[in-house]
Amino acid sequence: MNSDSSSIAAATATGRPDLDQRARPATGWVFLGLLVGGLLFTGYNLFHDVTAPSVGTLAWLPFLLLGVALFIALGFEFVNGFHDTANAVATVIYTHSLPPLVAVLWSGTFNFLGVLVSSGTVAFGIIALLPVELILQVGSNAGFAMVFALLIAAIIWNLGTWWLGLPASSSHTMVGSIVGVGVANALMHGRAGTGGVDWSQVAKVGYSLLLSPIIGFCCAALLLLALRALVKHPELYQQPQDRQPPPWWVRSLLILTCTGVSFAHGSNDGQKGMGLIMLILVGTVPTAYALNHAMPPDQMTQFVALAQATQRAVADAAPGPAPADPRAALADYVRTHNPVPETLPALAALAGDIGIQVKRHGHLDQMPTAAVTNVRNDMYLVSETIRLLEKSGSAALGADAGENLQAFKQSIDAATKFIPTWVKVAVAIALGLGTLVGWKRIVVTVGEKIGKSHLTYGQGAVAEVVAMLTIGEADAFGLPVSTTHVLSSGVAGTMAVSGSGLQFATLRNLMLAWVLTLPAAITLSACLYWMFAQWL
Repeated sequence: MNSDSSSIAAATATGRPDLDQRARPATGWVFLGLLVGGLLFTGYNLFHDVTAPSVGTLAWLPFLLLGVALFIALGFEFVNGFHDTANAVATVIYTHSLPPLVAVLWSGTFNFLGVLVSSGTVAFGIIALLPVELILQVGSNAGFAMVFALLIAAIIWNLGTWWLGLPASSSHTMVGSIVGVGVANALMHGRAGTGGVDWSQVAKVGYSLLLSPIIGFCCAALLLLALRALVKHPELYQQPQDRQPPPWWVRSLLILTCTGVSFAHGSNDGQKGMGLIMLILVGTVPTAYALNHAMPPDQMTQFVALAQATQRAVADAAPGPAPADPRAALADYVRTHNPVPETLPALAALAGDIGIQVKRHGHLDQMPTAAVTNVRNDMYLVSETIRLLEKSGSAALGADAGENLQAFKQSIDAATKFIPTWVKVAVAIALGLGTLVGWKRIVVTVGEKIGKSHLTYGQGAVAEVVAMLTIGEADAFGLPVSTTHVLSSGVAGTMAVSGSGLQFATLRNLMLAWVLTLPAAITLSACLYWMFAQWL
């Protein structure tokens, strides 16, 4: 143990929370009952879906790959709970606002609820970052190699940083893993490595890796200074003694922010695993999961009408012959983001073909097995093309055509971007279990190893408020800011301005973890993808 660790251990001997407290047997039995119930619900629904008469009999290999892929995807969410959820409980534990076990159970509950009410937008946003050719053939060996590589790479990095007690961002790890797969896939197909990656998204992540620690440090430091100037309660700025909780209003604020961060983490980060699980399900059991069978019949008539209206509107706005293979034309555009004269005629042709397919079969659940995957791939290409055209502003279309495109995209998304309840329950269970198993290492780092003195009530409140507000602002503007980075650096900022001192060895290790997250995840996933592509 170094001198900084020794000094903080001595200084906080009376105020350190009891992190080794054991749960009562009744609590364990209740938790076990809920866990078993959730697993039975998940297993029953999955079995019901894959054994439905319309699905047919699965060959043993796809069924085995499905089981392995689901296990790895849920393993990623399990490890995700080690990191980000621990940040939500660190301040309430070290300010004695809640006992450790109560805080972890409370956080796990709101993580669970956040997962259940999530919309799925983030889940399918993650999928959009993957190489388009691998998404279109996700049920192939290359598709499984992609899923295995990016998930295992993310798990390895998250486990490594957790073992060292270093708060790292699971979101940035996942983005780095996706980039690695994209680079490796492009190189293996004779293209430049930069051609398989959405570098604008990578730049956003890179900027957030750089800026989020600065934001957390500065905002928390300024907010603590403002609090000390406005609120003259000396006990807020002193180390807790004999594990005394803070004043009721500070305690309420800390519990509220812990709840908000936990709920936001579940509703946001929990979706990353959901998106990949849906990709796995679509690849292995397309008849059951490729298209949303729950869409009401009356929406099918509206869907066909929108497809026909979109075809006419785009064809009128950009007349010209459609290419011989409109699917290939749109796949090239989605991959390169560079529109060519054939892009809009191809979009019109594929929109019309989708309408014909749906009209012919009457409903999505009546579509034959052989057509399901092709129709879903066509829908994906059309939806992504519309999204990219709107984002770039490169579509020279009138107002009517633009409205048709947006309405048709919404209908396509309703048909393809759905998440069954059992998937949400499975992810929520994995995330909650991760919280209960792995919370302590990161909590100790945040609470004891950043500053040289025990976290005060005011410092904990300020750091948690900054983290919660940052999550809200990041979600509102679509910015990939890491709560992990903001909270850790926020605690450091409060320690700096209060004169408590900083443990620079810990800060150095934190900065190394932040800087290395992207390159490490990229390298790991690229190597794993190449290896799995040779084996599968």
